[in-house]
Amino acid sequence: MQIAIVLFDRFTALDAVGPYEMLGRSPEDEIVFVAERTGPVRNDRGSLSLVADRTLADVPAPDLVIVPGGPGQSDQMGNENLLGWLRTADATSTWTTSVCTGSLLLAAAGLLTGRRATSHWLALDVLKAYGAEPTGERVVTDGKYVTAAGVSSGIDMALTLLGRIAGDEHAMTVQLLTEYDPQPPYDAGSPQKAPADMVEKWRARSRFILT
Repeated sequence: MQIAIVLFDRFTALDAVGPYEMLGRSPEDEIVFVAERTGPVRNDRGSLSLVADRTLADVPAPDLVIVPGGPGQSDQMGNENLLGWLRTADATSTWTTSVCTGSLLLAAAGLLTGRRATSHWLALDVLKAYGAEPTGERVVTDGKYVTAAGVSSGIDMALTLLGRIAGDEHAMTVQLLTEYDPQPPYDAGSPQKAPADMVEKWRARSRFILT
């Protein structure tokens, strides 16, 4: 399979790197980082770059598309170069996927209309505004569309895909070799579990407040 991970200015690093680490362990698959232009693309903190070796035009028909999120996603919602590429790639892809607010780009391209999907918990209402059916689940599969919730959920999404593509044993092997066995010191990883005042504080600061 050819796996294309989309990059844009101010993407969130783990959204791209998490799936890369999980899916990149199949030697027969090719992972390419793609962007409008080749070269380094800075993450949302400006402190890390990933290199896009190919342009979107260079990779018109990947088997698997992964769209990360991040603050820079907002600037891409009207970028027809990217949205048009997503539609074109989706026409022949086996899987079209996203992590965090990357699902908003899929929705803006018209690919999630009427479909169940997830995103970062602060962005779920925006998904609804674009015609998707938002759910707070960590990973959502609707046909060939697989969306993951916020940031770290991309690892779970990639393992889900590995199970579907290469079988459960392979996916479990990757989980074992990467020692992905989360045991967080806190139980505040969702708005249902975090302190209510913390959740409301971040809702008030969110760039996704709809007016």
